[in-house]
Amino acid sequence: MFVKICGLSEPEHVAAAAEAGADAVGFLLSPSPRRVTPERARDLASALPSGVLAVGVFAGVPVEAIQRDAAVAGVGAVQLHGGDYRREDFEALADYPGELIRAVPDSVGASARFGEFGEDYLLVDSPRPGSGEAWDWGGLGAGPGGRWMLAGGLRPDTVAEAIAQARPWGVDVSSGVEVRRGIKDAELIARFIANAKAALG
Repeated sequence: MFVKICGLSEPEHVAAAAEAGADAVGFLLSPSPRRVTPERARDLASALPSGVLAVGVFAGVPVEAIQRDAAVAGVGAVQLHGGDYRREDFEALADYPGELIRAVPDSVGASARFGEFGEDYLLVDSPRPGSGEAWDWGGLGAGPGGRWMLAGGLRPDTVAEAIAQARPWGVDVSSGVEVRRGIKDAELIARFIANAKAALG
């Protein structure tokens, strides 16, 4: 089970995620309570061990700004979050020296198919991304196929159930490992990763 911990902003939480076995960590590079600057993301990512993917997450940001900020951050993957990004946006980022993640809300996820926009990963989120609200994880049917991640409302105590219902390739969490909005907790991160890795997937 591939596990991504998103919205990290402090080195101790980046370290906690890596030590607990996270496969990827996300840094928000667009307006959000969890936002970090590209320079801060670069510093945080530089401490990651080999094999942990650093992801720059963008929502509502023009492609030109994504290209610029992702290059400064030096992230290994770029995530375009939300249903407003078009196929043309992914094509414009095809030359980025890293991987692409397409994130869509559940209303799109039911019909989305992995790889439609040339993405390397597909993420299906709740109706209100970043809200932490649980939703009908089993409503995706057979799922989008391929390397797709489930997000939205996941917590250490619900991730196993969500995996059993949706059968994703991976899971993504942000608010579910926070003690308050934007503030992560190392113990919750470790518990989430352990429970996800132990679940059927």
